[in-house]
Amino acid sequence: MTVKWEGVFPAVTTKFTEDDRLDITAFLKNVEAQLAAGVNGIILGGTLGEASTLSDEEKAVLVRETVSYSAGRVPVILNIAEQTTAGAVAAAAAARRDGASGLMLLPPMRYKADARETVAYFKAVAASTDLPIMIYNNPIDYRILVTLDMFGELAECANIQAVKESTRDVGNITRMRNRFGDRFSLLCGVDTIALESLVLGADGWVAGLVCAFPAETVAIYEMVKAGRLAEAVALNRWFFPLLELDIHPKLVQNIKLAEAEAGLGTEHVRLPRLPLEGLEREQVLGIIRQALKTRPRMQALNQSQHLGSSLRSKVASE
Repeated sequence: MTVKWEGVFPAVTTKFTEDDRLDITAFLKNVEAQLAAGVNGIILGGTLGEASTLSDEEKAVLVRETVSYSAGRVPVILNIAEQTTAGAVAAAAAARRDGASGLMLLPPMRYKADARETVAYFKAVAASTDLPIMIYNNPIDYRILVTLDMFGELAECANIQAVKESTRDVGNITRMRNRFGDRFSLLCGVDTIALESLVLGADGWVAGLVCAFPAETVAIYEMVKAGRLAEAVALNRWFFPLLELDIHPKLVQNIKLAEAEAGLGTEHVRLPRLPLEGLEREQVLGIIRQALKTRPRMQALNQSQHLGSSLRSKVASE
């Protein structure tokens, strides 16, 4: 399946049962909510997906189940976060066998590779597969910055097609456009600056709070692309306290709690993570419940400007 790197791509959470097994029923319920809202792709095994705690077999199950359930409606993307080049190449091959449409690729884990090593790593993975690749540029969490010069070298790899821009510097959207034009699709990977990134020309949004609030996330994307900026800003202001839950060390626990409150998941996380408790939990719950209390009404329109969706949303304040 061809990947068009634009629109909203949820970085979905991995659902677990109380006894720490994959909860496929809860997982697919959330996937259905994403598809119904009109997202453009599903990303598995990212930071929110608790990738570092998943076995290779669990990743394979998630890919196969999502590919089967989505039935060609959207591309299914697997994140690759490996310690070695050989491990990343093997993960890419497994993803292809399991039916993934594309890859999201982090730099090597644990070892802080320099620029030459990082480029060589990306090129080796790209050369090993025909799947399209989105480079995940997140120096805040993963310590390695992929610079413009490095992207200049990577541009020779035809299947490196997109960038998940998570440097938290919104100016990088303009820098990338000025240097590379449309060579790379650019997707914002930080919820709190997604609206600004889209205004500056980002093609899409790899979103986190979409896991609990899919319709609102898609609506912001579509409003910006339709030039309905006043509506997008108004919706983003309501959404913003929730979006800030994505830029926290406990973003997984925060977003899983939001999913549970919204009826789209559970709080179960995998050790060493623990669910929120005490004052910390009450503070996050307060943000979520206030948002649910004041949640705008979303009305589906007959036509959509969003590829692959028959829905378009508008906001009518209650």
